Amino acid sequence: MAAVTAGVLALRDVGFAYPRGPRVLDGVSLALGPGERIALLGANGSGKTTLLRLLVGLATPTTGSLLLDGAAVGTSRAERTRLRTRVQMVLQEPDDQIVGATVRADVSFGPANLGLDRSEVVARVDEAMAALGIADLADRTPNHLSFGQRKRVSIAGAVAMRPRVLLLDEATAGLDPRAVEELLATLSALAEAGTAVVLATHDVDVAWTWSHESLVLGGGTVRRGGTHELLADDDVLAGARLTVPWGAAVSRALNRIVLRPDEV
Repeated sequence: MAAVTAGVLALRDVGFAYPRGPRVLDGVSLALGPGERIALLGANGSGKTTLLRLLVGLATPTTGSLLLDGAAVGTSRAERTRLRTRVQMVLQEPDDQIVGATVRADVSFGPANLGLDRSEVVARVDEAMAALGIADLADRTPNHLSFGQRKRVSIAGAVAMRPRVLLLDEATAGLDPRAVEELLATLSALAEAGTAVVLATHDVDVAWTWSHESLVLGGGTVRRGGTHELLADDDVLAGARLTVPWGAAVSRALNRIVLRPDEV
């Protein structure tokens, strides 16, 4: 149990079921530590978004506990506010999250509501927009931006809160390859600075190339391990209805090549 509670954010023996619905998660325990880069994988309906919502306090466990710095998080407004100043979630659809009339106003929304002085808000917003490569869009209206740009705006709003844990739901979906590459580089930089980053994705190739570890959801439980080990395991892939990542496929193909002595 010590290992489960050692991280910044943790779930301890968590189960979850929607009202009058089936049980989505059952006995899930995991901990997220500083600087971790984790991919969250699973088939549609496996509970990826539900797990993220539990971690950020948007859903309450049916059984078990959510812990922040080793202490259980209560259901009071004060406790939830404390959690959300440290843990941020970026939704799959940016339009569900963007509220400001301009990019700067939107990215400012969270820090301004923390009661910070104006200079601190401005510093956080400028830093977040620079990190996401949208400083030149500061005065633009979000609904006039491309889908990829709006995604960056929504992520910048979360980054401006300087969270210790950043959760992203399908952040690379709908982006072109260059935009995906740039976004993953930004997420890596955030992790290197100490933020735990969890990226829920259907893209096993993104997980293979970006994450150190993966969480694979299936049957209400979570399996955690090194990404390359988990995603090269045929039983894990089959159980979660995932395809073989290109990196694993190439490695397997190379291992099947046996040169004759006269070819060496």
